[in-house]
Amino acid sequence: MKDESDHDLELTSPLVPLFVITNGRSLPPDHAYERTTLVSAHEGASARARTLSPEARQVLDLVSDGFLSVAEVAAHTHLPLGVVRILLAELEENGLVLTRKPVPRAERVDRELLNAVLDGLKARFGA
Repeated sequence: MKDESDHDLELTSPLVPLFVITNGRSLPPDHAYERTTLVSAHEGASARARTLSPEARQVLDLVSDGFLSVAEVAAHTHLPLGVVRILLAELEENGLVLTRKPVPRAERVDRELLNAVLDGLKARFGA
């Protein structure tokens, strides 16, 4: 009987640190970060980040040298995307990071227009 209760504790123990890391916070509705959202630290953010948790500090250190996507931050920290999004929301609320929406996919071009341009270039310069 005692072995079964120890086994149950082992299965639930990985969930506890994630709750502790986020301080029980959930992602605010106005901070919906996509996996490809780019994140960078404000200049001088490291000096203002004295009271951060070790995980938030690690995220800030990662993005201090340039832009990383949310997915890259999660991969480097080995934290789930949800936890990284919550940490980024906290950092953004404190004015420590900048976020930039991903570059939108290019629109489909009009194939007829491209063929007309190509025909005009061939007529003008010969091909």
